[in-house]
Amino acid sequence: MPGQSNAPVDQLYALIANEEDARVCKDIPEEACREVPRNFFLILAANVLTKLGDLLISPKTVLAWMMSAVGAPALVAWLVPIRESGSMVPQMVIAAWVRRKAVRKWFWTLGSFGQSVSVVGMAASVWFLEGYAAGLGIVAGLVVFSLARGFCSVAMKDVQGKCIPKTRRGRLSGLATTIGGSLTVAMTALLFWDRGDPTLGFYSLLLLLAAALWIIAGVLFASVEEFPGETGGGSNAMTEAVQSLSLLREDAPFRHFVVTRALLLCSALASPYFVVLAQKQSDVGWMLGVFLLASSLASSVSASFWGWAADTSSRRVIIRGAAMACAVCLLVGFSALIFGPDVGGAWFYPAAFFVLSIAHAGVRLGRKTYLVDMAGGNKRTDYTAVSNTVIGVLLLVTGGITAALSLISDIAVIIVLGLMGFTGMVSALRLKEVTED
Repeated sequence: MPGQSNAPVDQLYALIANEEDARVCKDIPEEACREVPRNFFLILAANVLTKLGDLLISPKTVLAWMMSAVGAPALVAWLVPIRESGSMVPQMVIAAWVRRKAVRKWFWTLGSFGQSVSVVGMAASVWFLEGYAAGLGIVAGLVVFSLARGFCSVAMKDVQGKCIPKTRRGRLSGLATTIGGSLTVAMTALLFWDRGDPTLGFYSLLLLLAAALWIIAGVLFASVEEFPGETGGGSNAMTEAVQSLSLLREDAPFRHFVVTRALLLCSALASPYFVVLAQKQSDVGWMLGVFLLASSLASSVSASFWGWAADTSSRRVIIRGAAMACAVCLLVGFSALIFGPDVGGAWFYPAAFFVLSIAHAGVRLGRKTYLVDMAGGNKRTDYTAVSNTVIGVLLLVTGGITAALSLISDIAVIIVLGLMGFTGMVSALRLKEVTED
């Protein structure tokens, strides 16, 4: 019941918050402060479940394998762009709609249910269709999945900003990533330990399991005690969406953040090229499992550290993550250029991928915390929507440029992305501090 004390939950939250009181609330109303411990763990559990679901339908692994298995390998190239940009580009319109509601947790719950339905549709396409019909069914399901994810992205930052104190948001994200990463380590071991090529039925069952995880996450998130907040209304969603773009012109700190975030796309875009170089060096089946394990371990060992650090200064977390990302990209790129792609033996690229994954976790968590902390009320929703929409478009553009450049040289792509990351780090140095009061 709202306002009712739950001693075990409060004590566990006090331990995580590292405070005697555990009720130091910043930037949220007093009534919401009373519900912080319970809301903290509900949001944490929902995040963990969705992170595990993301592993089970990863476009880079599971869905890509399925495309080849059903006979539609040419459609693999569309998976990652749709997965990332499909949830970002329409967010200004989504945010204009969400902003009209005083309670916004239901958008996240419906978005989670929508992702579940879309994943069931993908599984149905695999079972009942063949060839490019099955492939197009998977792509269509991924489009719906990404749109539903857009509602979750907008609503999550706003609900978290209303329900979790300013200096506890980073550790919430960090714990979710750490626990989710630990579970993905276990899942990776189950997938690749002493197993041949999994059957199509095995992967289809993974999709159904992922769908169940999103249903449970949606139910948990619906239990969050969210108090009514500010609303915006008036014009239609498209008009409001176009008007919100004026933030890029009128709000200099926000514009600077978006530019910095765009430059730091390097940490996400470089990862596949590490895998490509490793495959050229040693094309063995267990190597994919090593990369998945490296990614999961990186999240597990680094996310809580980044989360706690972001509660002190999310700006410094962005800077440190950017420095690591550009350093490892330039090291790998120039080493491969000078000594050849076979440099360093079989473990060179997985080790570099591990470091890059740690850096990406820092950049991602730091910029998420920074965005939530730099705005309040409806501005938080607008900032999230505008930045995600712009980044979604830029991701498609940058992805297209790097894809064209990769036709010339994969090594050149890594070096260019490393230089892009260095520029992003310099830009991050000029960000205003927002975490500390």
